[in-house]
Amino acid sequence: MDWRAKVELYEQIRREYEFGIGTIAGVAKKMGVHRRMVREAIRSALPKPRKKTERPRWKLKAAVEFIDAILEGDRKAPRKQRHTAHRIWVRMQHELAECEIAERTVREYVHDRKIALGFIVRETCVPQSYTWGVEAQIDWYEAYADLAGERIKLQVFAMRSMASGAAFHCAYLHATQQAFLEAHELAFAYFGGVFRKLRYDNLSSAVKKVLRGSRREQTARFVVFRSHWRFEAEFCTPAEPHEKGGIEGEAGYFRRNHWVPVPKAADIADRNRQLLENCQQDEHRLIAGREQTVGAGMVIEREHLLPLASEGADLAQTSFPTVNGLGCVKVLTNTYSVPLPAGAQVQAKAYASSIELWHGGRCVARHERCYRRQQQILDLEHYLDVLYRKPGALAGSKPLEQRRQAGLWPPSFDRIWEALMERQGKQSGTRQMIDLLKLSQKHGHEKFQKAVETALSSSCYDSAAVQHLLSAEDLRHAACEAIDVGALQRYARPMPVMLEYDQLLTTGGGQ
Repeated sequence: MDWRAKVELYEQIRREYEFGIGTIAGVAKKMGVHRRMVREAIRSALPKPRKKTERPRWKLKAAVEFIDAILEGDRKAPRKQRHTAHRIWVRMQHELAECEIAERTVREYVHDRKIALGFIVRETCVPQSYTWGVEAQIDWYEAYADLAGERIKLQVFAMRSMASGAAFHCAYLHATQQAFLEAHELAFAYFGGVFRKLRYDNLSSAVKKVLRGSRREQTARFVVFRSHWRFEAEFCTPAEPHEKGGIEGEAGYFRRNHWVPVPKAADIADRNRQLLENCQQDEHRLIAGREQTVGAGMVIEREHLLPLASEGADLAQTSFPTVNGLGCVKVLTNTYSVPLPAGAQVQAKAYASSIELWHGGRCVARHERCYRRQQQILDLEHYLDVLYRKPGALAGSKPLEQRRQAGLWPPSFDRIWEALMERQGKQSGTRQMIDLLKLSQKHGHEKFQKAVETALSSSCYDSAAVQHLLSAEDLRHAACEAIDVGALQRYARPMPVMLEYDQLLTTGGGQ
């Protein structure tokens, strides 16, 4: 019987004894309870708490010495390499096979012993108050998502305002320094300003070395970034996560409410759009102890934040590699193709999701950043001039294979290539195919593919036909734009002229 039901039963017993039957035996018989309960109810309207019986653990008795020896040995072990209750139970299955003990029994005993030995310490936290626009806390946490049908572990950046309770979350494939700094700028844009103080743990993107006390040797790039956005950085004591309990609690809340069940998205960009919507949904949340919702707090706090910088900081990790004999440069651990001759020096800028290669003051190549090691990332367009001189190398080239794997080489390209080689010969046909591929650089992949498929449907196996289709489409777009400009100019003319223009469009004269 639960506590509330027992209190109500005591009240009925007391009323029946005082205003009803008036005898203990009579009340017990009428209420269907023992006379001892009637006497207890008469003495006090508040039931006594139930006694907890301490029962001896007969099965566990044979393993107590074994468990205590393990826990004593853990006193000298590293904090993160101590035995868990499950690990102790697993060892018991092998080393004490004769003891058939349930894992729950072992868990309860280990929990009590760890408290007694001081392994588990219950901390008392002091409530804090925060001034508008002063402090935000930052951390990374891990979460899984199904991207394009594949389950991938993501690294999620989170920044939480301590005054309003608002938070910004953004996911990356890897928690690199570029991602760390880029996420800061996205968070500043979301909040509409910069907090005066940001609190971190000792993550390697910002801290190079932990010194005595609160002093830290910070990375040069983080110092530049901090100076650009004009905020102060504070770092927690190592292994003391309660010093930034706001963001720790936020990560748990957000994971439970917006990562369960495992979310599905087309790609990482799509997932970040979902996360932004989730953050905006949380603006309607009212945190216990607050007078206004999170969104209302954001509006108030925005007036107290430092203004955004006129332009973002340079987030790239820069290097100056030289083009090798394969037309590639090495950036970090991978090589990327570039349309420059061997021996040329380029400026490589590594961002969170892309690699940019600069030469002569302009960006000559841009690749999606690869986080594996010792990989070759090749763009077929960077090798077209070389392949024109060596057409026989196209069929077995690695750039072509990578384009096929990326889904950028549809069957229609193979069909027109085979038709060109059948009509012009292998070398001449391949050179014409390379001329066609150069057209895709100018007109775009989708428009080029559409022109190739149109030419094939008309049985036109010639690069000139594809070029004509692309030029004709551009001319049609230019004509439509010219008509639109003319229409705007006629709005100021008298009504008869406007009627003539309408008639011209109706009869198709404007096509």
